Amino acid sequence: MAREVDGIAGLEALVGDHLGFSEWLEITQDRVNTFADATGDHQWIHTDVERAKAESPFGGPIAHGYLTLSLGPVLMPTILSVRGMRMGVNYGTGKVRFPSPVPVGSRVRLGARLDSLERLPGDGAQVQMTFTFEIEDAPKPACVAEIIFRYYE
Repeated sequence: MAREVDGIAGLEALVGDHLGFSEWLEITQDRVNTFADATGDHQWIHTDVERAKAESPFGGPIAHGYLTLSLGPVLMPTILSVRGMRMGVNYGTGKVRFPSPVPVGSRVRLGARLDSLERLPGDGAQVQMTFTFEIEDAPKPACVAEIIFRYYE
């Protein structure tokens, strides 16, 4: 269940805090193939199961790095809900890294930390969070990214 906060003031009170973790989500071949179709990235290490099993250094197909990153909008609402907002938008990213591949069939979850909040003129705020996508039972994360949102009350 998502933690709920009220408006920008509620977010401001969380600066510096780890916000929690999402539930685990299985990465299926169907999800990988759908992402490949949406992006046009059909590289065999993602979509050719038999070739990936035979030739890939990963022992089978892996998710696209950007697929992992794109799970933020799916998983973040299970961690935090901000009430009283007129609008929230993705503003961009800072540093993004993919330390470990995500094998098809594995499970990932998102951990989020609220790093900073800057009030904007009017009724808005720019919020930077660190998203860490973990792979179940893996020593290193799949993705670590600085994510920037803008919220408007």
